[in-house]
Amino acid sequence: MTTDPTRLSLDRLADLPADVARPDYRRGRAPAVGIVHLGIGAFHRAHQAVFTDRVLAAGGGAWGICGVSLRSPDTRDALAPQDGLYTVATRSAEGETLRVVGSVVDLAVAPEAPEAVLRRMSDPRTRVVSLTVTEKGYCRLPASGDLDEDDPAVRRDLAAPGRPTTAIGFVVEALARRRAAGVAPFTLVSCDNLPANGKALRQVVRRFAELRNSALGAFVGEEVAFPSTMVDRIVPATTDADRAAVSARLGSLDAWPVVTEPFSQWVLEDDFRAGRPAWEDAGAVFVADVRPYEEMKLRLLNASHSALAYLGGLAGHETVADAMAAPGFAAFLEAAMAEELAPTLQPLPGIDLSAYRAALIARFRNPAVRHRLAQIATDGSQKLPQRILAPVRRRLADGLPFDRLALAIAAWMRAMAGRDDAGRPFVFADPLAERIRAAVGEATAPRAVLAAFLRIEAVFGTDLPASADFVETVGAALERLAAVGAATAVREGTAGRG
Repeated sequence: MTTDPTRLSLDRLADLPADVARPDYRRGRAPAVGIVHLGIGAFHRAHQAVFTDRVLAAGGGAWGICGVSLRSPDTRDALAPQDGLYTVATRSAEGETLRVVGSVVDLAVAPEAPEAVLRRMSDPRTRVVSLTVTEKGYCRLPASGDLDEDDPAVRRDLAAPGRPTTAIGFVVEALARRRAAGVAPFTLVSCDNLPANGKALRQVVRRFAELRNSALGAFVGEEVAFPSTMVDRIVPATTDADRAAVSARLGSLDAWPVVTEPFSQWVLEDDFRAGRPAWEDAGAVFVADVRPYEEMKLRLLNASHSALAYLGGLAGHETVADAMAAPGFAAFLEAAMAEELAPTLQPLPGIDLSAYRAALIARFRNPAVRHRLAQIATDGSQKLPQRILAPVRRRLADGLPFDRLALAIAAWMRAMAGRDDAGRPFVFADPLAERIRAAVGEATAPRAVLAAFLRIEAVFGTDLPASADFVETVGAALERLAAVGAATAVREGTAGRG
């Protein structure tokens, strides 16, 4: 419990302004932990934890969350003195609403206390383990989805399974302990933006388990559930200004609130063999097959976000809303979604794709949510294969043009140099950054830069570099960006070729 009388805490819930929603169920004993979440960042706290908060508020049982940070102690250090409480500030052009969330009842930092995390995951009361560890946290090869068995972290975890460092290492060691103790396995729920994320998680977890021993691999394959999910909510990084504004409204210091938009969507396959919260009562949707929903979101929202991040960043814009207000960008995205992305989707009964696209454009325009393009641009080598290269492959197979998607790919290649079109820094992290820099070397000519990138098989596979249409289209896009810059290329690229 906090010792700072000015800090948000259980003791101060009653003192909050009347218009702030609060977790009344936390007034007494905290709910027992039933969920361990790996990767307790802003997105989880604005999305899955909010759904769970609503379930708990309705008397939904022992489904408290233990949030585990796999790297930094920052979230634990901010929230532990607040009894795990934090504020979700939902912002739109109409104003702001505040909700204090209480579903996170325990916090842990894996590098500091791996054994404590494993004990929590091995506890029979833990029935769901969920993940938001970003694409790179799955230790997989982006082009194939296979476990990256050459990853040094994977090799370390296989050599010392009792002291894991990766999410996959923690999951497999906890499953091994439960199996040895005769405890039923938890359900594993990926909430990351990966195609068929449950199947993607199963692929790497099962292979990691097989590398430990064949019986454990068979156990994972036969006994562990991996429902796929689709998650959707825009959650920019919290700024110091956000902290100050939220704390002022609360009348209490909140060291780490999250800021988000009103829209929130969660679609899950209903395969939970050890029980689950009644998330449907909080607005989640359970379906037999999440794939059509996930592809819709990946190829319309996420692909558009990535295109906007690199093209808008090169044009010198800071946020999504800034870029959307610039000439040509909204029209470019509308055309890309309608003509190059939506046609690659299978029909989705009950979903009006035109309305969905229009809603996305409105969400991107939201001036109250300052979603930085550099944040979206992070880890492009892991994101582009499923967001943009997958629909490009479909367009190639159908013999259809993909000029706008090619411009987004070319923009990523140019942006990896760390400068916008005016020479100002545009910096974002990528796990393959060093490898890309080594491949590109001193090359500056667009076609030479393209050739260097296409040697990165983990991103482009072997099929795209062998496609003359792909090489020519992306090469022409790179040349156009070098000649006129992103702002002009976007304005001119609205028409496309169909």
